[in-house]
Amino acid sequence: LLYIKGFNTCKQCYTDLVKLGIDQEDARYILPNGIQTKMVLTMNVRSLYNFFNLRCCERAQTEIRQLAYLMLNEVKKVAPNLFENAGAPCKKLGYCPEGSYGCGKYPPLK
Repeated sequence: LLYIKGFNTCKQCYTDLVKLGIDQEDARYILPNGIQTKMVLTMNVRSLYNFFNLRCCERAQTEIRQLAYLMLNEVKKVAPNLFENAGAPCKKLGYCPEGSYGCGKYPPLK
């Protein structure tokens, strides 16, 4: 009974967070499955550029965006010339390639 009550409380907190405007992807961390994950990955430079292009974007989920920026800072220490233009594409382009789906920081391409 206490176990089910705990799950119901978490579910209600999740619902309340979403109603407050918190993205569902971020609000879900109040749920029991939002636990720490350890990971190991291997990428070449092209794959890293693609990862940073997608995950440094403001529209990316908060946790993966934070990880992407931490990784970007590390690779810039090791190979600054290779990664000087890596990151969210809007920063180097001056416009948002996401069009009307952009975050609003940069104007969309017309």
